Amino acid sequence: MKYLVLSILLAASFLNGRASSDSIKIPLSRQLVHQRIVEAQAMADNLDYKKDKLLRLTGNEEVNLQITDAIFRHVTDMRYALEGNARLQADNNRMIGCLRLLREVVEGFTGAIRQKTISPAQAPILIDHFEKILYGSLDDKSMAPVIQESPYQVARLLTGLFPENKGYAECRNIIYLKFINLNPDKILQTIGPYVNEPFADSLVTIACRKNPVQLYSYAQAIKSPEGKLIHRSNDATVKAVADLSQTPNALMYFPFLDDILKRKQSITDIRKYVGDGELGYDSVGYYKLLVKTATDYYRRTVALDTPIAMYDVNGLMDVLHRKSLQHFVTPINELHEQNNPAIRFRAVEPLGAQELYYVIVMSEADIYTSSYKYCFEKMLERLGKTPKSDSLLVSVYFDHFKKFIKMAASYNKLDTFLKTMPPQAADALMKAFVNRLEDSRSNEEAVDVADSYASVLGNKQLTGFIIKEVDRNIVRCKESGNDNGVLVYELLRNICLSATDTSINLTKLYGIPPVYSIDHKALTDDSGRVVEQVFFYGDKDGLTFYPPFLRSFSPALWRRTETKEWVEFRSIKGKPVFVFANKPLDNDTNQDSVAQAHLNDHLLERKMAPSILIHRGHSYHLPYTIKQLQPSEKLIILGSCGGYKNLNQVLETCPEAHIVSTKQIGTGDINTPLINTINAKMLGGKKIEWVPVWDSLTKMFMRDPNKVLREKWLDYVPPHKNLGALFIKAYARKAEGL
Repeated sequence: MKYLVLSILLAASFLNGRASSDSIKIPLSRQLVHQRIVEAQAMADNLDYKKDKLLRLTGNEEVNLQITDAIFRHVTDMRYALEGNARLQADNNRMIGCLRLLREVVEGFTGAIRQKTISPAQAPILIDHFEKILYGSLDDKSMAPVIQESPYQVARLLTGLFPENKGYAECRNIIYLKFINLNPDKILQTIGPYVNEPFADSLVTIACRKNPVQLYSYAQAIKSPEGKLIHRSNDATVKAVADLSQTPNALMYFPFLDDILKRKQSITDIRKYVGDGELGYDSVGYYKLLVKTATDYYRRTVALDTPIAMYDVNGLMDVLHRKSLQHFVTPINELHEQNNPAIRFRAVEPLGAQELYYVIVMSEADIYTSSYKYCFEKMLERLGKTPKSDSLLVSVYFDHFKKFIKMAASYNKLDTFLKTMPPQAADALMKAFVNRLEDSRSNEEAVDVADSYASVLGNKQLTGFIIKEVDRNIVRCKESGNDNGVLVYELLRNICLSATDTSINLTKLYGIPPVYSIDHKALTDDSGRVVEQVFFYGDKDGLTFYPPFLRSFSPALWRRTETKEWVEFRSIKGKPVFVFANKPLDNDTNQDSVAQAHLNDHLLERKMAPSILIHRGHSYHLPYTIKQLQPSEKLIILGSCGGYKNLNQVLETCPEAHIVSTKQIGTGDINTPLINTINAKMLGGKKIEWVPVWDSLTKMFMRDPNKVLREKWLDYVPPHKNLGALFIKAYARKAEGL
C-alpha cells in the first residue's frame, strides 16, 4: 500500500513539475543545452533496461521511487528553477555553465552506476548536495561543508564537477580521508601526495596495525616519500616493523610480531623453522609454531586483548590459512585418486590433534569430502584410545568452534564428534553454538546454525535439541526486550522447521519468493525472453570445461554466434532463450575480465537483462562474478558459494534470487548436466520444481562409477535446502520494521 501511495505522490510531482514549467520560456539559445539534460535523463532511464521513467536499480521499491524522483523530478525542477533565476538570466554564459553542470551530474550518476562506483540509493543525496554546491558557488561559498557531509562516492563525483570552487583544495583532503576510511588497506598505496599533511603520521600507524607486511615493503624504500614517512614515525610498532624490514625473509616473522615486540619469542628462535629462504625451511615445524601462537593469541582476544598482526592480510590467521592449504590440504586434495592412504595423506601424518583441527577450520571452502573425513578421523585418533574432544576444544580456547561444528554437520560427523565427549559437555557445546546469535556483528553465526540444521535433518535427536535451544533463546530475548534477538530466533525456528514441514509458508510469513519452485515467467523479460549469462575464467579449469560447455548445445535446438570475446546461443525451437558466455581468455593478462566487461556492455546496448547467472570457475574467481551481478537475476548458480560473506553480497543485489551452491569446489562434470536440465525447462517454458529436479539429478549422479563425483554432488545445495540463504532473505525483509 505504501508503494502505491509513493507512486501516486511521484506522479503528482511530475505533474507539478510540468505545471511550473509552463510559466518558464526557454530562449532559443539555451534550448539545446536543456535538450542535452533531457537526453542525459533518458540515458539514466535505460540503466534498468526499461525506458519508462521508473528506475528499478535496487530490490526495494521505495528506494527505487526515491531514485526516480531525484533523477527525473528534482533534476527537471532544477533546470527550470535555474532558467527562472533572475541573476543568471543576466549572464547567459553563466546560465549555460550551470545547466551543463546539471547535465554532467546526471551523466556522472549514470556512468558511476554502470561502473558500480556509486550506490543507486545515493541518487537523492547526490542531486540534493549538487544543488547546494551549485547555488553556493554562485555566492562564492566553499563547497567543503557539503562535501564533508557527503558519502565518499557522492563527494568524489561532486568535487570533480566544481574544480573552480574555492574549497576545491580542502575537498581534496576530505575526499582522501573518506576514501581511506572505506579502504584503510590502501593507505600506503595512496598516501604519497599527502605525506606532509597533519594526518599522515596517524594514518601510517593505522596502516601498520592493518597490514604490517605492506608497511614492511614500503619501509624498504627508505628514500621514497612513503619510506621517509614511515621511518620518521615515533610509534613503537611502526619503528619495529621498519627495523624488521632489514631482516631476510621478514614476511615469515610477521605473524609473531606481537610476541617479538613483547620478547616472548625471538627472531633467532623462529629462524630455526624459517631457515634461509628455501634452504632449511621446516614447513611442519613452522605450522606447529603458528598453531601454538594462534591458541595463545586467541586466549588473549577472549580477554579483549587483540595481538598485533593477528588478523587482516598476512596476519597470523591469514598465514595459518594459507599454510594449511599450501602444505596440507592442497597436496591431499590433488591425490584424491590415490587409493593408498599412506601415500595420499602423507602430508598430514606429522600433525597432532590441534594442528589437524586448524587444518580443518582453515579450509572450509577448499577441502574435499574425503580429505576432510580422513583429517577428522586422524584428529580423533591423535587424542588417544579414548578421545575426549571437549578437551581439544578447551586446548584451542574454542577458537573457530562454531565453524568446526558447522563443517562437522555438513560432513555428517557432528554426531561422532559429540559422542567423544561427556553428554553434559556435548549439550553445553551445542547450547553455545545456538546461544546469543543476536550478539554477532553480522548474521553469519545464525546462518551457520541454519546450514548446520539442514545438514543433520536425518538426526531427529540433534535437530530436536537445536529447536529446543532456539525456543529457549526466544523466551530469553522476549524477557530482556531484545527485539532483534526475538526476530533472529523466530526466523531461525520457522526456516529450520520449513525444511521438513511444508505447512510453514515462508512466502506468506516473510514475503520472500517461493523456495520450492520458480516460474518460467519470473525468468522472462518484457519481450518474453530468458537471458542467461555464463562467466568463464581463463585458467586451466576454464580452458578444460569451456569446450564441453559449447558441445552441450545441440545444433538442432540452438543457433550459435561467436565474436572474439564471447559466444551467443539462441534457441531455434521452443521458447526464446539466449545464452551468453565470455570466452576463457588469458587470466594472467585480465583478458577474460575485459571480455566480461565488453559482453556486459553488449547486453546493455541490446537491452537484454540476464535473469540467470552461472559462475563457471574456482571460488577465488567468485568475487569478480559477484561484482557483476544485476538486480534482474533471479536464478544464480555459484559452484562454490564461499560461505556467508558471498551469499550476503549476492542477496544484497538480488534479494529474490534462487541460489544453487555447493559446500566445496564446484565441478564441470556436475555443472553441465545441471545447466542442461535448467535450459531444457526454459526451452519448454516450464516451471522449475526443485524437488523433482534434484531427485532426478541425484539418481543420475549416484549411478556414476566415479566416487569423487558422487561425493561432490552430495555437497551441492538446492535453493529450497539453502537454509542460510533463506535466513538472509527473510531477515532482510523483517529487519526493515525494527
